[in-house]
Parts: sequence; C-alpha cells; structure tokens
Amino acid sequence: MVRKNLAKVVERIASACQKAGRDPAEVKVVAVTKTHPPDVIRQAIEAGINNIGENRVQEAEIKYREIDADVAWHLVGHLQRNKVRKALTMFSMIHSLDSRRLAREIEKESAKLDKIIPCLIEVNTSGETSKFGVEPDGLAELVTEVLKAEHIKLVGLMTIGPFTEDQDRIRRSFTLLHELRDRVENIFGCYLPHLSMGMSDDFEIAVQEGSTMVRLGRVLFGPRQSI
Repeated sequence: MVRKNLAKVVERIASACQKAGRDPAEVKVVAVTKTHPPDVIRQAIEAGINNIGENRVQEAEIKYREIDADVAWHLVGHLQRNKVRKALTMFSMIHSLDSRRLAREIEKESAKLDKIIPCLIEVNTSGETSKFGVEPDGLAELVTEVLKAEHIKLVGLMTIGPFTEDQDRIRRSFTLLHELRDRVENIFGCYLPHLSMGMSDDFEIAVQEGSTMVRLGRVLFGPRQSI
C-alpha cells in the first residue's frame, strides 16, 4: 500500500513542479508516521522513503529504538524545552524552532553533545491562534538569536497551512513563507535552502510555491493508527 501511495504522491509532486517550472528532485518527502507503528515505518523505508517525520519526542523514541535503518529523523511537531536533550539524540533536523527560549535551550544542549543540529524556524503564516510558530513580525529577532548560536545551523523556514478549503488563503500562507525566507536571506546574508511546507491536503499548492520538504502522513499511510 505504501509503495503505491508513494508512487501516486511522486506523480502529483512532478505535476505540481511542472506547473511551477521546478525540478521534482528539489522536493523531499518527509513521511510523517505519527500514531503509526514501526512496521509501517519499515514499509515506508522498503518503498524508498529515507526521511521519517515524527510529531512527539516520546513517541519517536519508541520507534527510533526499533528501526535499524539509515534514515533521517525529522521532528516536525512542537518541541517543549524539557524534551530538547532527548530530541537531540534522535533527530537529524528540527522543523519547529519557534522561540528565543527554545533556541537557547537547543544551543545549550547541543553544546553539551558537541553537536551541530540543522533547524528550521517555524513561522505562523496563517494568523491562526491555534498554531505554534513565531509571528512574521518577530522573525527577524528570532533569526538574530539563532544565528548567534554556534551549535544550531539555520537551514530554512517551516509553516503549517491554514485549516480551510480556501485554496487562495492556503496559497497566500505559503507565498508569505517564501517571501519571508527571501527577505531573511537578503537582510542577514545567509543561505536558507529549505522551505518545509505542505501536508496531505495542500502539498501540491506548497510545491508550486517553492516547498522543498512536504510532510506527508495520511496520503501515504491512510488514517492514523495507534502504536
């Protein structure tokens, strides 16, 4: 099932890239396995997926111990400061750096591990109060903090599209993230290669607007299960 679903997703990404004049090779699929058991992750790996996304550190820890494969683990959900140390032992990239306090905690714990961790700053581009992420107006201040850190490598921005069927509104949130990334690069003179945006319901729009990482769960694995 996963192999067939992934093939369909790859076709849809290619079609979205064609419309935007992009190379499909620029887009990575991060398979989000929240609530799915290790066996499903193994199926994903067998299907050719090598980027696994998890929302919660505690759940990821259970699966991380059981999966013996050369894959990159991405933390795509909100990161609490008291979970930072554990997260750094498992994840190859953190998508959800969203505050100065969290940046300082990541820097402190990364220094203890003598590790440099690639991170994306999460931005709330939808204006929805239910979402995590720094407000666009506060992005520059957070970037300043992160760029001071010796053990954090800032590699891009992340957002979650609004929960709506209004495709224009969804597109605007992704367009805004792209514009913010370009603005940060110009102001700070840094290179941010990644835009993590797009989930099962809106990844084609995200790809058209420049996403380099789509975080996909249901479209690959079906409804959420229980581990």
